[in-house]
Amino acid sequence: MANYNRFMINQGTLYLSLFVATFAVSWAAILIKMSGAGPLPTAFYRMSIASLILAIPAIPKIKKTLKILDSREIILLLTSGIVLGLHFAFWVTSLFYTTISNSTILVATQPIFVLIMEAVLLKDKIPSRSIIGMVVALIGMGVISHGDLNLGKEFIIGDILALVGAFCAGIYLFIGRQLRMKLDNLGYIFPVYLLSALTLFIISLFYGENLTHYPAKSWTIFLVLAIVPTVLGHSLYNWLLKYLPAHKVATTILGEPIGATILAIFFFNQIPGRWTAIGGIMILCGIFIVLSYSEGDRSIIPE
Repeated sequence: MANYNRFMINQGTLYLSLFVATFAVSWAAILIKMSGAGPLPTAFYRMSIASLILAIPAIPKIKKTLKILDSREIILLLTSGIVLGLHFAFWVTSLFYTTISNSTILVATQPIFVLIMEAVLLKDKIPSRSIIGMVVALIGMGVISHGDLNLGKEFIIGDILALVGAFCAGIYLFIGRQLRMKLDNLGYIFPVYLLSALTLFIISLFYGENLTHYPAKSWTIFLVLAIVPTVLGHSLYNWLLKYLPAHKVATTILGEPIGATILAIFFFNQIPGRWTAIGGIMILCGIFIVLSYSEGDRSIIPE
């Protein structure tokens, strides 16, 4: 009975964490559009403020992190931070070219990239149903792109940026799954968030972005972005990577485009078009098919 109760408590905690994380990240696109700042400065302040918030509790963990990681794993940690910064650079920028629904639906394809990486780099076998799901999702991407052809070149650019952002997020999740087996959550997310902020800072300087002189509303949005989707949402996802396979954690990201699309209707009156609705349903169904198998799953009970 004790073991059964332990399982139920841990399972409930994980499911609640998945729900809270998904709800939190669903606000990201809305807040970004409300910030009144450019995509790169918005992404930079989101990650830099999040790093500052985590700095005090995390700094004591850094020495332990560097001590237990070998040189290869340190390179992976650096790579994780850089690709997370690139993810935000590409995805946040996509929101300024295409609709919130298109951007969040396409960036949600990151689980497919994770699964491909697990198959290629870890030699995991891809089940036939996952291949079918990938094909369905790819057709869905084509449907959305077909619809955006009629809306102009900017929408296609936004779609491509969102997909590149999804690929970067897939690398970030894949690496996180490997490193979280050795590192505690704060020991992992703080250096990764800090490195992503540094990456965004360098990119912002390269493009000559304005990093100062914003109104109080923008600074407030930056703070909320750092706290809700990042410190709460992304940090919960990283915590879950220790107890769930990376592609399973990524499955819950399916909830983000649904939540973001609903919020966009209320805040910006962005009602998804016919092709977005059809393609979006196909993509989400395809990803669900990809991730619906249980073969090889790690126990969700923390050891």
